[in-house]
Amino acid sequence: MGYYDQHYPPNPHRRRKNNWLPILLGVAIGVLVMAIAVPRIQEMGQEDNDHTNMVNNTKEQLVSLDISTRITEVVEVVSPTVVGITNLQHKADFWEQQQESEAGTGSGVIYKKDSRYAYVVTNHHVIEGADDIEVMLNDDTVLQAELLGADLFSDLAVLRIDGTNVDRTIELGSTEHLKVGEPVIAIGNPLGHMFSGSVTQGIVSGTQRTIPQDFNLDGRADWQAEVIQTDAAINPGNSGGALINMDAKLIGINSMKINQEAVEGIGFSIPIDTARPIMDELEKTGQVKRPYLGVEIYSLEEIPRMEWSETLNLPSKVEGGVYVWSVEPRSPADQAGLDRLDVITHLDGRQIMNMIDLRKILYQEKEVGDEIQVTYYREGKKIETTLTLDVQR
Repeated sequence: MGYYDQHYPPNPHRRRKNNWLPILLGVAIGVLVMAIAVPRIQEMGQEDNDHTNMVNNTKEQLVSLDISTRITEVVEVVSPTVVGITNLQHKADFWEQQQESEAGTGSGVIYKKDSRYAYVVTNHHVIEGADDIEVMLNDDTVLQAELLGADLFSDLAVLRIDGTNVDRTIELGSTEHLKVGEPVIAIGNPLGHMFSGSVTQGIVSGTQRTIPQDFNLDGRADWQAEVIQTDAAINPGNSGGALINMDAKLIGINSMKINQEAVEGIGFSIPIDTARPIMDELEKTGQVKRPYLGVEIYSLEEIPRMEWSETLNLPSKVEGGVYVWSVEPRSPADQAGLDRLDVITHLDGRQIMNMIDLRKILYQEKEVGDEIQVTYYREGKKIETTLTLDVQR
């Protein structure tokens, strides 16, 4: 056997050493890499989160800053146009001497100025029963006001004051495209002139709300006011104040009277699109000329159903209407032949369920001098007549 043909038994210790060394070396390198890389990855992730949070916080601050800045700008523009109203009434004392006392306070808005006068819109109920009216300007100047006209149904009144000290009037907006959720500002004098020029912020909660109104306090609704609902605080003294949009334009006249007591977060304003033509008419003529029939009426729903058939002799198919209690002499109704206990069920073919339905057609759709077809029942007989509407006096 030659030298190269010799065989030696393998060394088991040498083979084990060659197998474990690379494995141990790989594990050590892996642990080292993980120890270095993981903290760095976590640090990078934290940096990204911090950057994202910083960007979001910056955006929130910018949005908040923009809204706050806009509100202050709007208030600065509008505040000089919002005034205080004082209702002064004469009362006799024990010696029968006339004394003037403050019967109430409210707010108003200067919406127009000419070469001599400035014009203020407020609520009817703010100046109701006043013997004298005072207007307190933004700079605390007090002026005597002349009442040009007031309207019960719309709860609006227009005053005229000396325009010498008036530098600014409010810009009238529109409620045609008003949206729920739109931010608004209310400015007025809650709880009297001590808090004059108070500002509250809110949103439009509803754009076409209808609120029943009881003018004679008999527990029955005489009218339904169409209003803007807002959650901006409107308190006693805010009546007649301004509801403003973010363009610094007047979109509503606040009315505390149509607010519901013991309810928070709900306020109502008369839409400027409804108020504007009434303001113009009050300014020019002193009254709102509405067509009328010349009858004292009550809703059928106010009397027991038994009376419908036994007293009024109405057929069972009649579901609603108004019954005539009295007719004014020489009125349109009198000339058309209507009489006591006649029951009106339709105007121009449209069903009348109650007094509010009748007034809505007359006041919102008809003009003085228009003809209108009246359908009514007398002693169970259906009758139709046509009359010409006169002006309500």
